[in-house]
Amino acid sequence: MSTAYWNRVRSAEMKVPDDRPLPDLTAELTTLLGSTDPVERDELAYPILAAWIGEGVYDDLLAGLGDGMAAGLTQGLGESGTDSVFRRSFSALVLAECITRDNEHLLVPPARVLEWGDRLTGWLVRERDVRGFVAGKGWAHAVAHGADAISTLARSTHFRLPELTVLLDVIADRVLLETTPPLCSGEPDRLAAATMAVFRRRLVPLRIIEPWLARVTAAATAEVPPDRDPYTVTGNPEAFLRALHLQVAFAPEPIDVRADLLLDLVASLRTTNPTYLRPRG
Repeated sequence: MSTAYWNRVRSAEMKVPDDRPLPDLTAELTTLLGSTDPVERDELAYPILAAWIGEGVYDDLLAGLGDGMAAGLTQGLGESGTDSVFRRSFSALVLAECITRDNEHLLVPPARVLEWGDRLTGWLVRERDVRGFVAGKGWAHAVAHGADAISTLARSTHFRLPELTVLLDVIADRVLLETTPPLCSGEPDRLAAATMAVFRRRLVPLRIIEPWLARVTAAATAEVPPDRDPYTVTGNPEAFLRALHLQVAFAPEPIDVRADLLLDLVASLRTTNPTYLRPRG
């Protein structure tokens, strides 16, 4: 169908059209998630699917829809600089909408949500296309969208201490991966927001958080050979630590380990920024 058809759907308050079967509509919208046209992808396919999920259109089909989106995470995985990133990145967003719907209404078996979590986290640490905005094609933003999906997983009642600990490890794994250039389109902030979503569950104790934080801090102070750009190694963990400190300190919903974690974060920032913290003179 034409873009004009989907514009009419959007203009009609995104009501499900009655002129075509839902599976056909869904298949076409899924294809458009991988479009290089930002209007088709960002303004039509994703918001229409998100609206239908949120309105319960897929409640009886949610498991199948989520499985389809999880499959989209593998399309072209390992490529960088190609158009396949759009399908992966926006499949993650739609899968997060499926998880949000289940968080609210418990529509699919817990094992299925845990499987989606495995698929999402496995994709996020294997994603190699870390472009933010792509000229002429709009936002790819795979790491940011993956972080948003992690936030949604962290709010699932099916995720308890073991699963939440894995989410923290996945966030650290992603932060510690070298990227050229370092992540610079808000991804550290989105990953910090995902971390806060884990902390807000109030299930992960400080005895687990502190060594996790030490791992990120060590990466931010890693020794890099003089013939290499050090920020390909240290830039992402440094930016993440700053973003996490900001959110722990100023988020309107404080976390229960806030006071102790702030002390740890300040210590980490002092360690990772010695040049800027030396006494004057």
